[in-house]
Amino acid sequence: MNTLAYALLSFLARRPMSGYDLMLAIQPLWQAKHSQIYPLLAKLETEGHVDYVLVEQKDKPDKKVYSITESGHVALQDWLQQPSGDPIIRDEMVLKLYTLWLGDHASAKRVVEERIAYFRKRLQRLEVTLADVQDEHSEVLTEPDILSPVFTRLKLLERAITTARLELDWCFDFLKQIEQSEKKPR
Repeated sequence: MNTLAYALLSFLARRPMSGYDLMLAIQPLWQAKHSQIYPLLAKLETEGHVDYVLVEQKDKPDKKVYSITESGHVALQDWLQQPSGDPIIRDEMVLKLYTLWLGDHASAKRVVEERIAYFRKRLQRLEVTLADVQDEHSEVLTEPDILSPVFTRLKLLERAITTARLELDWCFDFLKQIEQSEKKPR
């Protein structure tokens, strides 16, 4: 199985979800499109790691709500014992910044300002989500169990917030350097 398959099983271990719900839930942790998720859910179902119930809907097509099976739990537990691979970073902005020497100051500023706007929005969403989770589970957080789904979700939200803040700091610093360079004659 690939990492996305384990990610889907991990989300389904928390609660049953439709393919669409899985796609939305996974986005903060792993980039995946519906064109990847639906075929993988079918494969996981064929392998016996998930099953589904068909839910009838009015004014919409019926949807499948998937649940993890015992076999899926075993597969997840086995995966947890395996060493993690090296982090994979695929960021188009990094490639653009690597190529900035071919452009001008205006292009450089635009690339960095776009990323600042992105991380401002992301940070805002993450902080709202963190506050919602903390409010919803305040009783669990008084004596946290590090192996609970709530605690691990909070820790990952905190990590994402820290990363977004670091990215913003880096972008602001780089933007300042671009603006200073822009004032110098070439």
